[in-house]
Amino acid sequence: MIKKYVIVVGLFSILLGLTALGATNSSLEQLNSTVTALENHTADYPSVAVPSWLDTGSNAWMLTAATFVGLQSVPGVALYYAGLTKKKYAINSAMMVFYAFAAVLVIWMIAGYNFGFGKPLLEINGYGILGSPTPATAGLYEGSQTIYGPGNTPLDIPTSTYIFFQFVFAAITPVLLAGGVLERMNFKAWMIFVPLWSLLVYSPVAYWLFAGGWLNQLGAVDFSGGYVIHVDAGVGALAAALAVGPRLASERKLEAHSLPLLLAGAGLIWLGWDGFNGGDPGGSTIDAAIAVLNTNVATAVSAITWMLMDMKFFGKPSLIGATSGAITGLVAITPAAGYVNGIYAMLIGIASGSLPWLALYKLEPKLNIDDSLGVFSTHGIAGIVGGILTGVFADPNVTKYVDPTLVGALYGNVAQIGIQALGALVVFVYDFAVTYGLLKAIGLFIPLRAPPEALKEGDYAMHGEVAYVETNGRIVEKAEEKVEEKAKKREEG
Repeated sequence: MIKKYVIVVGLFSILLGLTALGATNSSLEQLNSTVTALENHTADYPSVAVPSWLDTGSNAWMLTAATFVGLQSVPGVALYYAGLTKKKYAINSAMMVFYAFAAVLVIWMIAGYNFGFGKPLLEINGYGILGSPTPATAGLYEGSQTIYGPGNTPLDIPTSTYIFFQFVFAAITPVLLAGGVLERMNFKAWMIFVPLWSLLVYSPVAYWLFAGGWLNQLGAVDFSGGYVIHVDAGVGALAAALAVGPRLASERKLEAHSLPLLLAGAGLIWLGWDGFNGGDPGGSTIDAAIAVLNTNVATAVSAITWMLMDMKFFGKPSLIGATSGAITGLVAITPAAGYVNGIYAMLIGIASGSLPWLALYKLEPKLNIDDSLGVFSTHGIAGIVGGILTGVFADPNVTKYVDPTLVGALYGNVAQIGIQALGALVVFVYDFAVTYGLLKAIGLFIPLRAPPEALKEGDYAMHGEVAYVETNGRIVEKAEEKVEEKAKKREEG
C-alpha cells in the first residue's frame, strides 16, 4: 500500500514538474518576444528625452551638485549670518539672504546667464569681453546640449542643467556680500541693488574667468569661483560698506547671538561645497572626485590653523574662529581644487587659516571701514590667496584631467603667478568701482541706510517680525503701542 502511494506521489510530482517546465519555457519565450519587440521599438523610435549626446550620470551629478550649492545659501548662509548677528537683526539678516537668492534667479533667466555664458556681444581682437544679455527661457534652448562661452565649449548635459548650476553660483555671491552691510542697510535699497549688481558685476566677471573670456584667453584660471565668487563678494562687501556707511556707534562690534544657528549654517556651507567644487568639471569625472577630496582636506587644515592662531593671540579657541577658518579654507581651495594634489591642498589650508586671520584682525581695523562680518578678509583675501597659490601649485598630474596646458610655478611655469595676480587685480578694481558707483547711484533715489529709529528696534521695525518673541516682547509691545496711538490720532482727526 505504502509503495503504491509513493509511486502515485512520484508520478504526480513528475507531472507537475513537466507542466512547470513547460510553463517556464512558455514564459521565457514570451519574455524573449517582448524584449525583442521593445528593442525593435526603441530602434525605430529612440527616446527624445535621452539623446545620444546626453550623459545621464553626469546630468544626475550636476543637478545634485547644484542643489548642494543652493543649500549653502538657503538655509546655510542664512543661518550662519543670522547666528552671527545681533538678536534684533536675525530676521533682517536671513531676509537679505533669502531675497538675494530669489532675485538673482529672476535676473539670471531674463539676462544674466547669457550675459555671462552666452554668445559674444563684444569682442576685441578675438578676446571675449561680454556675452549677450538675452533671455534663457526658450524651450528649445533649455532642452539643447550645453554649449557656452566665446569658445563654444560643449558639455554632455542639457543647457537647463547648466543654467541652474551656474545660477546657484551667481546667487551665493551677493548672498555673501550681504555680510558686509548687515545691521544697517535699507532693505528697499538692497532689493534694487542685488539684481543690478548681479547683472553688472557678476555676469561680466563670470564671462572673463568661467566662460572662456579674455582673462581665460590670457591664461588666468579659476577652477570654481575663488575670483568670480569670493573676490567679487569680498571686494563688493568692502565697497558696499564704504558706500552705505558704518553701523550705529554703539553697535560696531560682532555680537553673535546664537552659536547653534551659526554651527548649523557652517555645516551646510562646508558639505554643500562638495557640489560647489565637485560640480565645476561639468560631470562625473576623475577631476570632480579630486576636487571634492581637496576641498575637504584644505578646509579641515584651515579650521585647525585658525584655531591655533586664536589660541596663540587670544589664549583660547572659539567656535566662531573655527567656522571662520573652515570658510576661508573652502574659499582658498576653490580656485585650485581641481588643479592641485593633496599636499598642496594642505598647504593652501595653512595659508587660508593664517593670512585671512591677519587681514581680519590686523588689516581691516586700519581701513576704518565697517565690514560687519569681515567678508573682505574671509572671502576677498582668502580668494586672492587661493588664486595666487593656484599659479604656484598647479600640478600637471592633476590638471591633465581638465586643463592639460595648465602648469604651476613649481613645475616650471613661473609666469602663471603673474597671470593669476593680474586676474585678481582686474576683478578687484572692476568690482570695487562698479559696486561703489552703483550704490551711490541708487542712493540718489532711495536712502542706503535704514532710518535710525528702525535700527534701534531692529527686525520688528523692518519686517514686522522678530526671531524670539519671548526676548523681544518689549519691542513688540512698544511697536504695537505706536500703531494704536497712530490709529487713535487718525480717528480723532
